[in-house]
Amino acid sequence: MLVLDYRTLCDYKSFSLIYRVNFNEPISMLQRLSEDLEYHELLDKAAKCHSSLEQMCYVAAFSVSSYSTTVHRTGKPFNPLLGETFELDRRRESGYRSLCEQVSHHPPAAAHHVISERGWTLRQEITVASKFRGKYLSIMPLGTIHAIFEKSNNHYTWKKVTTTVHNIIVGKLWIDQSGEIDVVNHTTGDRCHLKFAPYSYFSRDVARKVTGVVMDKDGKAHYVLSGTWDEKMEFSRVMQSSRGGENGTEGKQKTVYQTLKAREVWRRNPLPEGAESMYYFTTLALTLNEPEEGVAPTDSRLRPDQRLMEAGRWDEANAEKQRLEEKQRSARREREREAASQRTSSQTEEGVSHDNYQARWFEHCEDRVSGEQVHIYKGGYWETKDRGNWEGCPDIF
Repeated sequence: MLVLDYRTLCDYKSFSLIYRVNFNEPISMLQRLSEDLEYHELLDKAAKCHSSLEQMCYVAAFSVSSYSTTVHRTGKPFNPLLGETFELDRRRESGYRSLCEQVSHHPPAAAHHVISERGWTLRQEITVASKFRGKYLSIMPLGTIHAIFEKSNNHYTWKKVTTTVHNIIVGKLWIDQSGEIDVVNHTTGDRCHLKFAPYSYFSRDVARKVTGVVMDKDGKAHYVLSGTWDEKMEFSRVMQSSRGGENGTEGKQKTVYQTLKAREVWRRNPLPEGAESMYYFTTLALTLNEPEEGVAPTDSRLRPDQRLMEAGRWDEANAEKQRLEEKQRSARREREREAASQRTSSQTEEGVSHDNYQARWFEHCEDRVSGEQVHIYKGGYWETKDRGNWEGCPDIF
């Protein structure tokens, strides 16, 4: 999915609209991150697999499926305010509960935790780096995605590929995904290497092509995956492999796989009728902003500038957006003053701002699998919701 700080994009599209909502779509980036769950049933099926290698095929397909929502989505989501949250409770329909929280403002970072009654947990913390390259903008998501299966205790990780927004200066914006993903099963050593081919006008290959190979810990290939990130993926069991001719300019030998008949593992859901007039939202995306009782006061559904923009009240939305951002800056200055007052003069670093902000629902710690410093869900959100007592939540709106 597309995850970036769109102020960079606005800088190049229109200097006069940097602080305006006119390039937005009426959802928060936390809601966009929740759209990774559009094809949660792939993880449901993976949880039922007896073979870890077949399970890898479903996890790999899930890692690809999240990009299918981006193909027409050139509108930018609202940048979340620090402390903003978004819950997605789909236990009754789909068996899972999802919580996102904006845990850092500099750099912008969102933490996400999903627990499913169907035997899996998904968690991630995403921030981004971006580079403007003349006619296009490259966005490199940073952070690791984890999928853990309860029955087998298989623990998978992977990272996102690069998103490229083309025609930044002139022309119609369009989006491509390119790069490579290594999905790793840290329990068994199995691995799937996926390649997202960048779009080329001169290529004879199908556009948005994705290919992959599932290998065991010894490097033996067991499945081949193929398809596109915007339409479908298939997988085939490998019966035999052999070395073919040279592949590309590096002189490497290409491996040729003999496989059984391909099976479809994932296909994109059709967009709802009239999607072109509704920001090309999927059926799931259309439900994300529906008001729900009992959510935290920091929930994206309650964000006033986003609500005004959804109602078409553009001038009010722009004014409200500026008010919220100034309120956020004021709160940060207050935290910096408090942090400074608690330090001795020997601890003070000239020219360095200190912010003692701590996330409400996620704890900053070292991830035991990746070794990264990340925010991991510490619990308490859903219990607080059941009690209906949100006294500990910050006032961000």
